[in-house]
Amino acid sequence: MKISKDLNYAINTQIGHELLASNIYINMAAYFNSLGLLRLSGMFFEQSDEEREHAEKFIHYLLEVEGEVAVPAIDKAHNEFKSVKEAFELALNWEKEVTSNINDLMSIAIEQKDYASQDFLRWFVSEQVEEEATMNHLLLLAEGLGDLSVFMLESFIPQK
Repeated sequence: MKISKDLNYAINTQIGHELLASNIYINMAAYFNSLGLLRLSGMFFEQSDEEREHAEKFIHYLLEVEGEVAVPAIDKAHNEFKSVKEAFELALNWEKEVTSNINDLMSIAIEQKDYASQDFLRWFVSEQVEEEATMNHLLLLAEGLGDLSVFMLESFIPQK
């Protein structure tokens, strides 16, 4: 099975977005660590790993459908944050952008009647619901705590 050039190109672009997300979340993990928020730091290191795994899923899919893998150059990841809340806002906005990108991939697959790609992309569609919900929850916690210590956030992060 061959994948269309349009969808192949769009997936390669998404691979770059996933790798950029991984780098952004590494920077957030380091920022949280610098504040002594070790649970939050650990959570974002895991989030970084997950984003890299997403990129690899796309790569393996392209290989399975005889597509061409062309990992794009990765932009510099945001690495300075004024506050925990700002980091969460950035993460939520990023996840919303990824959701839009995944929906665009699905639209191409539907338009081209590429049923295998639609099946593959459904997992990512569902995953983005979880990703946005997680980041939205963190942002709500940060907003709810207001001027209270950011260290209270640690009690809301599951311990591994």
